[in-house]
Amino acid sequence: MRTSKMKISLALVSCILLVCVVNAEDAVVEEVTDSSSEKAASAIEKVQYVSPEPDGDVYLAEHFDNPEAIGTKWVKSQAKKEGTDESLAKYDGLWAIEPASKEPIPGDLGLVMKSKAKHAAISALLEKPFHFTDKPMIVQYDVTLQNGQECGGAYLKLLQYDKEMRLSQFTDKTPYTIMFGPDKCGNDHKLHFIFQHKNPKNESFEEKHAKKPSTKLDEYFSDKKPHLYRLQVYPDNTFDVSVDYKIINKGSLLEDMVPSVNPLSEIDDPEDRMPSDWDEREKIPDPAAVKPEDWDEDAPEQVIDENAVKPSGWLEDEEIMIPDPTAVMPDDWDEEMDGIWEAPLIENPACESAPGCGKWTPPMMPNPEFKGKWRAPLIDNPNYRGKWRPKKIPNPDYYFDPNPFHMSSIGAVGIEVWSMSDNILFDNVIVTDDKDVADQWAAATFDIKRELVEMVMSI
Repeated sequence: MRTSKMKISLALVSCILLVCVVNAEDAVVEEVTDSSSEKAASAIEKVQYVSPEPDGDVYLAEHFDNPEAIGTKWVKSQAKKEGTDESLAKYDGLWAIEPASKEPIPGDLGLVMKSKAKHAAISALLEKPFHFTDKPMIVQYDVTLQNGQECGGAYLKLLQYDKEMRLSQFTDKTPYTIMFGPDKCGNDHKLHFIFQHKNPKNESFEEKHAKKPSTKLDEYFSDKKPHLYRLQVYPDNTFDVSVDYKIINKGSLLEDMVPSVNPLSEIDDPEDRMPSDWDEREKIPDPAAVKPEDWDEDAPEQVIDENAVKPSGWLEDEEIMIPDPTAVMPDDWDEEMDGIWEAPLIENPACESAPGCGKWTPPMMPNPEFKGKWRAPLIDNPNYRGKWRPKKIPNPDYYFDPNPFHMSSIGAVGIEVWSMSDNILFDNVIVTDDKDVADQWAAATFDIKRELVEMVMSI
């Protein structure tokens, strides 16, 4: 009796100790969590952010810290997308100016595209048009894909200058000069730099795409951190694209765009035809070759292996499949309506340990006499004249534009996107012709934001 009481007492003590340990562990977790939260809150409180003012020549500098900017400076499109079902044609994606959803810096707001699976468009006029003359064109902004990116874009369009431009009618058809920024669908990650080149002969426009960078872009779409995108296009017809100050693509407008800015001076003559006696065959069957007399084209590729022996233990009298002896005809089975009931077949358990069941037949083997259809061996063609190509003629559409940098003037910045992810935060857009101005703007905005994110993630 004393032994039983002692056992019960020990069990109670063990349970009490276990509860204490669990509660202590929970308390430690809560303490660590509270500590991390306090440190993060403390880090945010220490951030000194003031809405920046650009120091130098700018065409647009937008920090989005004014909640009233939508409807005054930034105009939402009221248009409809052409060639789209009426129910999907409206640019009815929602826009808001609000703080970041994580680690928000007091006073720092951004332009947030709130909707997913909707067309959204918004734009703002530059303070003055940008003319491509003798200074570089620099556009820079930061994006935070707060919920990652499944499929969709987060790029800007630098719209062609037009005195009669109506921002409320901004659509995908609105003429633009440059399109720049990230875009993704599935496993296809892109960082666009596209410009509209004006054909000097007929004045039509054609998109020219920068070649895809070799740098992997996946992380920018998945890490949910702010990233700084910058495009610089120079009067010497070169360009570079950077993310977080790291150049990931650069090249020449004359050499590294697809399709090429300048067409070929000569093209294949569309009227030229290959002569009837032109022989493009490098090799031909030897006309002097003769099929050997012993060549049997009818011999089968496989024959029965006459040397095969039935394996020991083969059960020829056993079927591979047998009726299930445990099966019972259902009570509602009507043989007049449903036919004679038969038990379902199962694998014969007697065959499990045997090499095989049922009638044994010798296997097939490759036929040593098989040669297949006879074909004459190939020899060099004495009449071979090489691969025929049409003659070249002057390209009637040829032109040479030595300065594709002289693009159409820019009058506005627009965001026109569709995305399967929502809460995309655009911030700190600047258009300038001075790299120092862009650097100072980034230091006063993006650098503060990114340093805070990195600090909080390390806590």
